Amino acid sequence: MMEENEEQPDDHQSPEKDRGRFRLHMVTWNVATADPPEDVASLLHLNSPKTPDLYVIGLQEVYSGPVRFVSDMILDDPWSQLFISILAPRHYVKVSSMRMQGLLLLFFSKLEHVPFIRDIQATYTRTGIFGYWGNKGGVSVRLSFYGHTLCFLNCHLAAHMKYANERVDEFERIVDTQTFDCKKAPRIMDHRLVFWFGDLNFRIQDHGMHFVRSCINNQTYNLLWSHDQLIMLKEKEQLLQEFEEGPLDFQPTYKFDLNSDTYDSSGKKRKPAWTDRILWRVRPKSPPSDEPDLKDVKGRKPLKEEEEYPLKVRQELYTSSMEYSISDHKPVIGIFTLELTKMYQTPLVSLHAEGDWSADIDSMVLYRPLQPFPSSTWDWIGLYKVGFSSVSDYITYTWVKDDEVAFNEEVMQVFMSKEEIPVRGGECVLCYYSNSLRCIIGISEPFKVQESKVAVAEGLLPERINGLDKIARSDDF
Repeated sequence: MMEENEEQPDDHQSPEKDRGRFRLHMVTWNVATADPPEDVASLLHLNSPKTPDLYVIGLQEVYSGPVRFVSDMILDDPWSQLFISILAPRHYVKVSSMRMQGLLLLFFSKLEHVPFIRDIQATYTRTGIFGYWGNKGGVSVRLSFYGHTLCFLNCHLAAHMKYANERVDEFERIVDTQTFDCKKAPRIMDHRLVFWFGDLNFRIQDHGMHFVRSCINNQTYNLLWSHDQLIMLKEKEQLLQEFEEGPLDFQPTYKFDLNSDTYDSSGKKRKPAWTDRILWRVRPKSPPSDEPDLKDVKGRKPLKEEEEYPLKVRQELYTSSMEYSISDHKPVIGIFTLELTKMYQTPLVSLHAEGDWSADIDSMVLYRPLQPFPSSTWDWIGLYKVGFSSVSDYITYTWVKDDEVAFNEEVMQVFMSKEEIPVRGGECVLCYYSNSLRCIIGISEPFKVQESKVAVAEGLLPERINGLDKIARSDDF
């Protein structure tokens, strides 16, 4: 097994490298401490014929009062619960999340991609009062997706028209200070692809209220672009110039009266602005080296990573969703196609359930490493119901090293105790979790756990168990 915790291309893949297109659905929304709406189907495009491979959702101003915040540390917050409850039955897994007071970042993936999402890390940076208060700042999730390093940075930057330069300073501080335990990409800008999004709070300056509202009513949004602070600052700030953004062909998303589509009618009458944005940066190609070219045994120059494993980003949609009115901001949606050459095509581990499974007997898992990886005594195999929501949503698990039984040089087996297997049975999968890579690196095909014959014989039928559960939960019990 490898000693280093580093991604390696799949040496066993065929010379014809596998290219893939992946649909990424992103949302940014300042929810202004509101509870989630009942229906987010249009926000997530659930009825679209094109289903995303990945969902990345960044929220700002999630309610974080003392009682709620403490409870959210123990259980998922209501927003996370909502998205999980909707996406898990559609076979999306919450791969990672990060919360810093009101800032929340969620990353979901289709189950089929989960074994190829590795080295997941998340962190945060406070930029609020003296850098200690978490009401402003950035939360990020970084990972390797089929070998390509991606980083998602959700920010809530300083408010008010006059603080445009301070917003840039905050962004630069977040980028400069966030680090990851990853040799390949220890900082945000080292990643092949970075998405920067959130309530960036840039405003439309110079133009008066009447002109701004006239452009909005006439949908001549392009007349406002030259006075958008972020677009203006890109002309002089090198860091901003490296990021791309689609055209702002939608209504400014701030500031609205609650429960309406009417811009601020209060005494302050704040000017509408595109405060909520999604930008991206593909890492520039490495400059030519002064060192002499190294050649392989056949005399060929080795290709640089961006040449051998190219990655392209295409934005398919950039818009706001006007139907949601629980906040003074409207959510912004960005849909992208990531076209990339996979650095590997096989999972690190294959595993399957051996024989019949039920709560009547200890059950066996067979697994086999397909590639070298940094194994650990903290690796484990979990039993999950089909439609599970996250790594922690297991029914039971077994430590790989502790319960390992020698089988042969390639295939290994571990047992799961019958005491932990669900009596009712059901459709399940097995997942191998790598502690070093911080992720699931192998998933079995779905299999059926049989209903316990012992439980049936003793009269503990599912209907009876459900009845007992209801009684146990009742106040009269």
